[in-house]
Amino acid sequence: MKAADIRNLSVEELQVKITEEQANYDQLKLTNAVSPVANPIGIRQLRKTIARLNTVLNEKKS
Repeated sequence: MKAADIRNLSVEELQVKITEEQANYDQLKLTNAVSPVANPIGIRQLRKTIARLNTVLNEKKS
């Protein structure tokens, strides 16, 4: 998800998106712990997406 797309979301949508992405991240980490995933770069990408979402959420709240 691009930063421009994230900035167009409302605060409520950002919070929902963060919880969804966090659940995906947790599931991917668990899957990777059991057996290595085919694309480990996906873990890093999810972590960065969550950070982008949190950054925009903090900007909108202040």
